[in-house]
Amino acid sequence: EQSSGGKEAKDYLLSRGIKQESINEWRLGYSPDVWQGLSDFLFNKGYKREEIEKAGLALKSEKTGKYYDRFRGRIMFPVFNFSSQPVGFGGRVLESRKHDEVAKYMNSPNTPLYDKSQTLYGLNKAGIEIRKKDTCVLVEGYLDVIMANQAGFENVVATSGTALTPYQLKILKRYSDNLLTAFDMDIAGDSATKRGIDLAQSQGFSIKIVTMPEGKDPADIVSEDVNKWQSLVEQAKSIHDFYFENTLSRFDKNIIEGKKGISKVLLPIIKRIPNKIEQSIWIRDLARTLEVKEEDVSEELGKIRLDHLVETENVIEKPNPLVQKTRKELLEERLAILSIKFPEKLDLVKEEDFQLFSFQTKEILNCLKENKQTDQINYLSLKADIEPLDINPENEFKECFQELKALVVRDRLNGISKEIKKAEEEKNFEKVQELVQQFNQGAKLLEQS
Repeated sequence: EQSSGGKEAKDYLLSRGIKQESINEWRLGYSPDVWQGLSDFLFNKGYKREEIEKAGLALKSEKTGKYYDRFRGRIMFPVFNFSSQPVGFGGRVLESRKHDEVAKYMNSPNTPLYDKSQTLYGLNKAGIEIRKKDTCVLVEGYLDVIMANQAGFENVVATSGTALTPYQLKILKRYSDNLLTAFDMDIAGDSATKRGIDLAQSQGFSIKIVTMPEGKDPADIVSEDVNKWQSLVEQAKSIHDFYFENTLSRFDKNIIEGKKGISKVLLPIIKRIPNKIEQSIWIRDLARTLEVKEEDVSEELGKIRLDHLVETENVIEKPNPLVQKTRKELLEERLAILSIKFPEKLDLVKEEDFQLFSFQTKEILNCLKENKQTDQINYLSLKADIEPLDINPENEFKECFQELKALVVRDRLNGISKEIKKAEEEKNFEKVQELVQQFNQGAKLLEQS
């Protein structure tokens, strides 16, 4: 039976234009407005109170030492990892509680499974489409992603309540160099949004800004008029045009103070552009705008010091492309990717098969079984995202294991051959006979595989 709070939560989602199919697909829900509902439920299932707190689902009272639910009376949005497994939550307060002294939105804290600075909401569904369209649309809210996806715009992700981080940009870089941002772009001062965009620009992304009607978010626009949203996306302004138009609307370029104001805003932005050709275009256009020489703009640019420029090259350790992987390494990676793509098939990896794997692959598979995230798993998850869903995982696992076992046997036979040669040189004919027997047994196994 549906609770009154659950009904209110569902009615709100439906009123925003979210269809029942989307509610099911994104696994939206409701957290009852009680102090220990989820905590007690999980405790009775055998989990320790400390574990529930560590998972970000409960808080401990400093006064009483008792545990209580973190999320109460909220619409719940599960946050998924690359493998579509829930690792965190976002909770929106019900309309009836908006006037209470509670935060409108609440997110899971960082946990062993979840780090919001390394997570993009909706990427588990959007990855393939971002690659196809070679463009990622960035929005702010969960509902923005869901509504856009529901309307057929599947290359949309949200930053999970944070400004863009170096790690998120590293992940997006593997899908596309093109970003469209569809959120409030306040370029005045040192806003978190501006810092994120500056960071993306410094990493060589091509950025466009979707100009949003005042007071509207993408979910509102998609709900009211899908064609309007399509038009706004198509008419997105380049970051160059957006910054120039926005800055010129705030300063009078015909007076000295106005020229100084314009250069104060735009010079640090130009400084961050890594591509020298693109940077020279910005310098040229700023010189024309201020009616000064390009050399003068370049001279002032040289005086700019970027104290907060973030280095991100080592945020995710990428494999060295110059190192050629062996066939065995490729097969093990393939098995790891299949395990990430189809976690429900992990049982196909038997205990006796573990002897076939390298230490690194064993670690990856063990982490997957324990639902742990590592940088290597995150990296392989990006590859898993482009795997088609209509493959037969059982057959794929079987073929990989057969070839892997054959490779292991061949390696063993090569080793035995060397040992036989050495034993012959030492005239240890008893050892030779023993090794030949082992070789023949291995050869039979190879024929069978």
